Amino acid sequence: MIRDGWRIVRLGLKSLLLHKLRSTLTTAGILFGVASVIAMLAVGEGAKRDALERFKDMGVTNLIARSKKPAETQSSSSQSTWSALAYGLLYRDADLIEVSLPGSEVARIREIKRPMMRGEYFHTSIVVATEPSFLDITNMKVREGRWLTDTDDKRLQNVCVLGEALSRLLFPLENPMDQTVLVGGGDRFRVVGILQEQGRTAGAGSTPYDECMFVPMMTSRRRFGEEVTTRAGGSFSRERVELNEVKVKMPESEQVEAGARILRDLIGTKLNNDVVVTVPLELLQQEEESKRMFNIVLAVIASISLLVGGIGIMNVMLATVTERTREIGIRRALGAKKKHIIQQFLVEAGVLSALGGIVGVIVGVVLPTVITNVFEQRTDVMPQHVALAFGISAAVGVSFGIYPAWRAANMDPVEALRHE
Repeated sequence: MIRDGWRIVRLGLKSLLLHKLRSTLTTAGILFGVASVIAMLAVGEGAKRDALERFKDMGVTNLIARSKKPAETQSSSSQSTWSALAYGLLYRDADLIEVSLPGSEVARIREIKRPMMRGEYFHTSIVVATEPSFLDITNMKVREGRWLTDTDDKRLQNVCVLGEALSRLLFPLENPMDQTVLVGGGDRFRVVGILQEQGRTAGAGSTPYDECMFVPMMTSRRRFGEEVTTRAGGSFSRERVELNEVKVKMPESEQVEAGARILRDLIGTKLNNDVVVTVPLELLQQEEESKRMFNIVLAVIASISLLVGGIGIMNVMLATVTERTREIGIRRALGAKKKHIIQQFLVEAGVLSALGGIVGVIVGVVLPTVITNVFEQRTDVMPQHVALAFGISAAVGVSFGIYPAWRAANMDPVEALRHE
């Protein structure tokens, strides 16, 4: 039995080697199909994991309320040029949130854009005024020194913690620890800590936390006040925002949904529609679903090339059957059964698809690395995707080889012998 099987395999390989170019081109169709399936799924998986990690960094047990500047209205347009536009979260809103969500951690956040100077080095970035609880809520780590403390807040200390990128911008040639930074032209802050590089887009508005300076909340209120004046097109505008954001960390993930309802009910009482509530857990679930659909679409698109490769195998095998009609007739006349003919042609189709699948797997595993290095796009090759692509290629090869094998086996031996 084993000897017969090996003989059929040798006959199949011999037949394929007689037409090297045709066999190579047919194999290439499967190769490109397998490689494209693996590569496209790797790109999709990389994008999915990158996005999910960003949401997880926001904290799956966190709730975020953020101030939003309201759209221009008739009342605001008629407002005096010198009066400040007040909107967003208030300190009493944060106090109410803290009372309404017992057991949770709350961090109040104020963001102020200020120029920062250290000697000849200058950079304009965001000063983030916050509280000690901010570090635990955001899962950030201090690389050197310490974080802000309650004592700093109570004593109105002019101390700061720098993001990794900001520390390199202001102190490219020296250690920032215990050095001073001039902020806004008049306030000097002593550096007491440096954060680990975050490597993500989460931050103060559009500014990554890596580029921010963190100071105690009460110190910020004393030094910077709560009004911001900006100049654009020769005119001045003034805004009053007590808090830009309030972050809340729930004790358990099971409490996030209930906490989100309470928070939205509290925010819903504000009439100006100037606060937005974000729930990272909901975003995470939505992102998982959308990325799953994205991967399915990518797999379907890539599988089309496998289908084309399968059609190529069928086309080649049908041509082979026609070319070898007389050979089939001779084998049938010498006693070969239908199953032997079917087995031989299925082996040939299987060898073509297997070779294409193996080389396609190698190319498909290497290609994502090239994409990552050239386009700086994260890719993740998953073993199950490799197995899926190879399995589909094998199934396609055998499936599209069935009809040609059946057609060859059902030829009339007498008619086949007459074929020229």
